[in-house]
Amino acid sequence: MARKKITVVGAGNVGATTAQIAAGRDLGDAVLIDIIDGLAAGKALDMSESAGVYPFSGSVVGDMDWQAAAGSDIVIITSGLARKPGMSRDDLLAKNAQIVQSVCCHVVEQCPEAFVIVVCNPLDAMVYTAARTTRFAKNRVMGMAGALDSARFASFIAQELGVSCADVAGVLMGGHGDDMVPLPRYTAVAGIPLTELMPPDRIAALIDRTRNGGIEIVNLLGYSAYYAPAAGAVKMAEAILKDTKSVVNCCAWCDREYGVGGAFVGVPVVLGADGVEKIIELELTDDERKAFSESVEHVRCLTAKIDELL
Repeated sequence: MARKKITVVGAGNVGATTAQIAAGRDLGDAVLIDIIDGLAAGKALDMSESAGVYPFSGSVVGDMDWQAAAGSDIVIITSGLARKPGMSRDDLLAKNAQIVQSVCCHVVEQCPEAFVIVVCNPLDAMVYTAARTTRFAKNRVMGMAGALDSARFASFIAQELGVSCADVAGVLMGGHGDDMVPLPRYTAVAGIPLTELMPPDRIAALIDRTRNGGIEIVNLLGYSAYYAPAAGAVKMAEAILKDTKSVVNCCAWCDREYGVGGAFVGVPVVLGADGVEKIIELELTDDERKAFSESVEHVRCLTAKIDELL
């Protein structure tokens, strides 16, 4: 049986880390693509040599030529400008929309059967750009943000309670930004609702930290996070490639679900061999539904700008 093939577009911090994790987890052959001469090839060579220490079976190659990506099963798009201190995710809209559009033209040509996972910001708008450009079925195009946001939420909860992060299942919805909607009622620690383990003021503080988790790292490093985003993208790719039917928070196309009426937005989904196989609809309170609707409206404003730009 032929090995699966994962192409990661962009050999910067996020892209290189994504390829390294994917290779290390033996998901298949990894391809790094970057427009900078030697960058993808050099990082791929370094990763390949690491197999001499911690073995993995797939190959890792890097190239500027999109032919190296031909026939990929998964394409993970990390290329684009990253946030710097003082910038919002929305500040990246115009330039990254052009980059994602260009990338997706190559995807259509070289990887017409691939599933596409978008990582670059502003996330929800870039997923829309990818779907708009590729015209792939909606279940094949998705965004990583929810996997990252829920991981941050779970990490903060685990630290606060002094428990294993593996026992924490966080649920978030809405756009990837300041108006994301964490749902404490559906977040649990070993099956115990978070609301039973932590007072409201501490939950509110952790929600606020989760919403600002990206800029907290940007302010410390001077550039965007990459370990956790890469791990989130690989988790999604693994669910698809191994058909695990995993429940993951991610940016997916919602039409009738939650009354969205057609938009890519963060929701809990089932990921498997057919990509986004099911959107899980939760019963929301009036306040939760209002917050979710406001987040969706912000996403719509960004996608409207995409239509004007492209």
